Amino acid sequence: MKAEIVESLTNDFEAHAQSTDDGIEFWLARDLQHLLGYGEWRNFINVITKAKVSCETSDRAVSDHFVDVNKTIKMPRGAEKEVPDIMLTRYACYLIAQNGDPKKEPVAFAQTYFALQTRKLEILAKRIEESERLSARKKLSETEKELSGVIFEQTGSDRNFALIRSKGDAALFGYSTQKMKEKWQVPKSKPLADFAPTIILKAKDFATEITIFNAKEKNLSTEASISNEHVVNNKTVRKTLLERGIKPENLEPEEDIKKLERRMNSDAKKSLKTTKSIRS
Repeated sequence: MKAEIVESLTNDFEAHAQSTDDGIEFWLARDLQHLLGYGEWRNFINVITKAKVSCETSDRAVSDHFVDVNKTIKMPRGAEKEVPDIMLTRYACYLIAQNGDPKKEPVAFAQTYFALQTRKLEILAKRIEESERLSARKKLSETEKELSGVIFEQTGSDRNFALIRSKGDAALFGYSTQKMKEKWQVPKSKPLADFAPTIILKAKDFATEITIFNAKEKNLSTEASISNEHVVNNKTVRKTLLERGIKPENLEPEEDIKKLERRMNSDAKKSLKTTKSIRS
């Protein structure tokens, strides 16, 4: 399909988008009918019926995506006539395209168009998840650094930090740090947290924040007292996770955060180069 045809069809489809008073985006079926190359409404209705079945199969409410309305059209000699029409969401348009005749060039385009849009959303969602995990890991590093400082200030040494953190891991996972490394196949030289899912990073951070607060508030001055505080907080967080059906030690490990960070930085540089190239 030639680039100019693709551009024309894309512009035509997006140009027909309308919005309700609540800002909900929709298309009218009779407009989509012509955009997809269907001359007869009765033939297009058959495609819409198939799309509704697909909607039901995907466990979505048909009434949320296909809304019957009436449309006024002009007749000869200035007369007007009301005809049935359907308000369609973008998802409904996608289903109609998927159930259309791929021999029709506009339908083939629409199928490709929506597939690409879906892929873009999937990539965007993955990028957001990766960015959130990276932010959570950085936040945990900062919080643990703060805890290390508190331990030094209140016990006179920060040598106990690793021990206190390890006790926290045992309380959160039910396994020692080393056992979890073996379970997740984490190299001995790398931090367990570098392979933890976002939910675990945030859980560890929350428990550590409470430890910092109470260590200061209660003026805890020994390794034993701060360790006990940290263990209690991690057990409390673990209890909450278990109550919500999340068993920390059974979660799958994620990609090494260092590799993720390098890849995201590399992608950002490539994107910047592409942008500069386009502008020049």
